[in-house]
Amino acid sequence: MPDRKINESMICYDLTVSTNNGVWQAEAPITESFPLFVSQLTVIILISRLLFLVLKPLHQPRLIAEVLAGFIISPNMLGQFKSVQRIFPARGIMLIETVAYLGLGFYVFLTGLEMDLTAILRAGKRVMGIAMTGILIPMGIGIGLFFLLNHQSSNTTAVGCMFWAVALTITGFPVLTRILANLKLLHSDIGRIAMSVAMLNDIYTWVLIAILIPVGINLKTASYSLSALIVFALICFFVVRPIVEKVIQFTSGDNYSEYYLCIVLTGALICGSITDAIGAHSAVGAFLFGLIIPSGDLGDALLDRLDDFVSGIMLPLFFASCGTRIDLTKIMEDTPWYIVVLVICLACMAKILSSLTVSIIFNMPLKDGAALGVLLNTKGILALIILNVGWDKKILSHQYYTVMIVALLIMTIAVAPIMSAIHKSRKGLKHYILRTIQRSKLNTELRVLTCVHTTANISGMISLLEVSHATKSSPMTVFALHLVELTGRASAMLIVHSTRKSGAHNPSRAQADSNLIINAFESFEQENHLVTVNPLTAMSPYGTMHEDICSLAEDKRVALILLPFHKLSTVDGRMGDENAAYRGINLNVLPNAPCSVGIFIDRGLAAAVRPGGPNDKVKCRFAMLFIGGPDDREALAYAWRMAGHPGISLTVVRFLPSEDVVADVESVNTNEEQGILEVVADNERQMAIDDDYINEFRLNTANDESIVYLEKVVSNGEETVSVISGMENCYDLYVVGKGQGVVSPLTLGLSDWSDCPELGTIGDVLVSSSFALHASVLVVQQYGSGGEAERGMVTSIDGSRRERFGMRRRMRSSQSTKGMVLSDSDWPVGNNA
Repeated sequence: MPDRKINESMICYDLTVSTNNGVWQAEAPITESFPLFVSQLTVIILISRLLFLVLKPLHQPRLIAEVLAGFIISPNMLGQFKSVQRIFPARGIMLIETVAYLGLGFYVFLTGLEMDLTAILRAGKRVMGIAMTGILIPMGIGIGLFFLLNHQSSNTTAVGCMFWAVALTITGFPVLTRILANLKLLHSDIGRIAMSVAMLNDIYTWVLIAILIPVGINLKTASYSLSALIVFALICFFVVRPIVEKVIQFTSGDNYSEYYLCIVLTGALICGSITDAIGAHSAVGAFLFGLIIPSGDLGDALLDRLDDFVSGIMLPLFFASCGTRIDLTKIMEDTPWYIVVLVICLACMAKILSSLTVSIIFNMPLKDGAALGVLLNTKGILALIILNVGWDKKILSHQYYTVMIVALLIMTIAVAPIMSAIHKSRKGLKHYILRTIQRSKLNTELRVLTCVHTTANISGMISLLEVSHATKSSPMTVFALHLVELTGRASAMLIVHSTRKSGAHNPSRAQADSNLIINAFESFEQENHLVTVNPLTAMSPYGTMHEDICSLAEDKRVALILLPFHKLSTVDGRMGDENAAYRGINLNVLPNAPCSVGIFIDRGLAAAVRPGGPNDKVKCRFAMLFIGGPDDREALAYAWRMAGHPGISLTVVRFLPSEDVVADVESVNTNEEQGILEVVADNERQMAIDDDYINEFRLNTANDESIVYLEKVVSNGEETVSVISGMENCYDLYVVGKGQGVVSPLTLGLSDWSDCPELGTIGDVLVSSSFALHASVLVVQQYGSGGEAERGMVTSIDGSRRERFGMRRRMRSSQSTKGMVLSDSDWPVGNNA
């Protein structure tokens, strides 16, 4: 028999890949594939969630916890123990990485859904310059550091320098968004610049990844891969996208069936497979497919259904697999320790150096440049993709991979603590005087933060701003903030600042509402040349939305925050159903606001301001009810400003105690007075300020026929309500103070049946369903009102005695002005009211 050369191959496979004999027959059922994978997934998620809770006080993103979870179970840590090796054997790594890369594909697809390419066209020169400098300088530093380490240990290929360079240029936009949101810096100047730069950086980075991976894998075939990738991208944008747009047009509303969603997800996987086959990474194809899906209900439906599963279940496997590759024993392989430390430190400084360079070029403060560099040091999933490709293709050695991973983790971990410390130090030094309308000078700009939940709030808020009377000497700047609840993934914060013109052909419902709100405020700005409107859209959970409002108010140095009431007016003028979430926001803003706050109860103010339609002249009647205290003075200051409008007539009604209350106070035992001297002194001080401010108001408005001042003598809360009832249907808007920290016998007993304490005693009466008044109401709280009384200093003092003593100075004042008090029969009607 002639000799033959026989080639033999042996194929081994495991019969238990997908079969399971059950717990009664198998000796160790957890070692079979499916139970093993479930066990691995459970352990990874539990460890990462536990680490996330531990690191949450430091505002660390989930990425850090999930990478550290992978490092903990790696062979160099807990993986050394046999009990852990049973759960994470070598044969189980393949399945984890397969599911991890599947989750990665879906994640970058969702990221592409939310990315706006028009940001490049809208970017200013400064933002563009910062973004480009933040790429070029770190890229040069990355190449230099690579060869510095390579000079000490030549155990990797030279092309690895580009992987280090690109990894250093990347800023993780979704991770940065979450860090800024947690630190309440999302609406700050430095936060907005960092967000804009990071968005541009993300777009540029995808281009670099698409070029680098084919070049790094095989330089000879790189030209073919890049040409095929360009053709594929053109087909996606000019062939696939129009088809998707037509499908969306033929689909009614947002009723996308599972059939459509499955096709889209399959398309993402196919595109990933195509780019992987032509020599690029599969993530590039999935990202491109997400990029061509038009913004609108289809994208929202995909995000709603995939978000939690992808981000919460599949993606942690990818980050954990990155962590399992970290081997600290290899970090100083053939390299002195000080060289490794120097390389890591210089890598962490790359973005900071680039930002400092840009700050010098654009005349930015060096502190802001350094802070911006710290923020741009935030790394995300793209940096890990680059390093993992270098690892998989044997371009980066164990040492180079570990050094850069450690550097990226240190950069990202340091961002939140450093920025938190900087923010707190600046916050402690940040002071601005114009926190109230009363303290604002007549020739200064009035800055107002107007909050809107839905389109139902628009007309009333704009009408209120219109009658706030902007003048040449005192113009208005309005920050129109659309409040949208944040649900789902962290990257849902991508549209936190709404653009003036939305480019979406098929906007979602939330985006459509934002467009309507923005257009309404822009029209208001065009009609009122003395008003500047800055529209914003804030997306955050209802539980923390008040923090965003207060942070924005402080950052913009506004004097007044306007909040819509949590109930809407019905057709008959009464209040409709309550929205508990909106009320919670108002309740949280009031004690935390850095300026004065107004809660606006709209009952058709727009129709009252312009009864003949939008083209009609403003003509309406306002009333200001003055009991006393800082809140009432602030309300009077705002009403006084409104009265400057030529179409507004204002009536100020001051309530004073009767002689019966005087006699009651004089009869109080002297020993009782000793326990409430502090309260008496504070109330007397407030009343002296009230008298001075009322006298100033009357002196300056004595010759103004559109302003009427009245004083009403009452003995208790019942008489106060009776007087207000007599004003029914006389006025279009009532402006009152909340009365925080003020005790008065004139409102005694009214708070016992209060439905809305946040409106104060008088405000709650005006809004009460049992009260026949159907005019709009504005309740004002002055910044800093309440003093020590608000913080409980006098809680042990008897309320009734405190109220009686608190009016002593007002009684004396009422006796000195007794001849000026008008009776009920003297109440003016008509335009003089």
